[in-house]
Amino acid sequence: MVTGELKNRIDGLWDIFAAGGLVNPLEVIEQITYLMFIHDLDDSDNRKAKECAMLGLPFQSIFTEEIRIGEREIDGNRLKWSVFHDFPADQMYAVVQEWVFPFIKTLHSDKNSAYSKYMDDAIFKLPTPLLSSKVVDSLDGIYQLMSESQSADVRGDVYEYLLSRIAQSGRNGQFRTPRHIIRMMVEMMNPASDEVICDPACGTSGFLVAAGEYLKETKKKEIFYDRQKKEHYMNHMFHGYDMDRTMLRIGAMNMMTHGIDNPFIEYRDSLSDQNPDKETYSLILANPPFKGSLDAEIVSADLLKVCKTKKTELLFLALFLRMLKTGGRCACIVPDGVLFGSSSAHKAIRKEIVEHQRLEAVVSMPSGVFKPYAGVSTAILIFTKTGYGATDQVWFYDMTADGFSLDDKRTPTADSDIPDIIERFRNLQGEADRKRTEKSFLVPKQEIADNGYDLSINKYKEIEYVPVEYPPTQEIMAELRELERQIGQEMDELERLLNIN
Repeated sequence: MVTGELKNRIDGLWDIFAAGGLVNPLEVIEQITYLMFIHDLDDSDNRKAKECAMLGLPFQSIFTEEIRIGEREIDGNRLKWSVFHDFPADQMYAVVQEWVFPFIKTLHSDKNSAYSKYMDDAIFKLPTPLLSSKVVDSLDGIYQLMSESQSADVRGDVYEYLLSRIAQSGRNGQFRTPRHIIRMMVEMMNPASDEVICDPACGTSGFLVAAGEYLKETKKKEIFYDRQKKEHYMNHMFHGYDMDRTMLRIGAMNMMTHGIDNPFIEYRDSLSDQNPDKETYSLILANPPFKGSLDAEIVSADLLKVCKTKKTELLFLALFLRMLKTGGRCACIVPDGVLFGSSSAHKAIRKEIVEHQRLEAVVSMPSGVFKPYAGVSTAILIFTKTGYGATDQVWFYDMTADGFSLDDKRTPTADSDIPDIIERFRNLQGEADRKRTEKSFLVPKQEIADNGYDLSINKYKEIEYVPVEYPPTQEIMAELRELERQIGQEMDELERLLNIN
């Protein structure tokens, strides 16, 4: 979480943009992201230079002596953040607008990279030298506080807080899943070093970034000390699709600023025939949009064969099954209606997952998890594509706390089920003897089938009623008479006081 002075500095940065006339949250986050990327380019170039010097290896800086921008050749060092941030406002503005921004737009020679594809139509929108100077100074202060922070993941925290401002504005809130929920899902799935991971509705790439960070933390030596695995991690592991170019641009840059060189982030309507992927991915992590209904004519025909519906939440489940390899796994967020909906399409997709694939877990989350942006109740479904069944027992967990209050304020609290969820999911053999009055329990597949494939936890959870013993009636009546007597005395005393006055 971003708190204290760092939070105040970031809020102040947004105020600077607002005072300068930029109030669209997507435009603001775009401009901040570009500038953060420019800052990070300088830092990473310096770090690589030092590493190569220590190892005695040759190093070619991206800020070479002469860089060609259009028809001009300029000194590459002038494009470094550490150099131009000291320029007078007018000069700095000219350098960033005329040189630095065109430079980063053409930085990658691979025109098919996620970065290059979505930078082509990017626009530098800071309108005045004064605003540009204030923003650069503010970012310098933010980076200084980040360097002093004791948090290992402060960079990710800052970026997540920036992205949260999109949702706070009341626009595009569907693109943001709480970061701690994403992290929980990633830890439950425990990605391997050879995964091919996809989010077909990636937004700002939150799931892909979290998966990448988790792999860095838990499998660093396995991946980064092996040339082939590192190359796979940097260039082939992560795939994301969305229909908003601005979000794709932010998502691609988010991945790159988290150290993933060339993620495959592409403009695509995942539910349409634009998406040819079949049996491609080993892991899908997603919170697809639940925006209601689509025109059936634009939905891929093979998805409609699985469940004939216009509802996006059901179509995405069918899509996940198509996109996964046999043996591939999925952890996705669905609205509660998916779990118990009575339409033929609802029942069809649930039956498909239970009978023909392997449904492993249903984690019911409280409605407050997505506040203040939405109050919908949701659940996490975890399943494996088998093509022949194999669902034996399904693990249910009733999450009641996620470490934050469940009101609109979402203030941090000490109560969180997340560590318990991860621990129990990783040790399902220890769940066999749990009673259905507990937070988690196993339900046999046949019982689920007998209940019309209903996956709502309340269908199976048992509530333990504790009998309450009351005193005898005569004793209660005696207490009431005594209370009546005391009230009478108090009333008499009050009347006496009033008569005296």
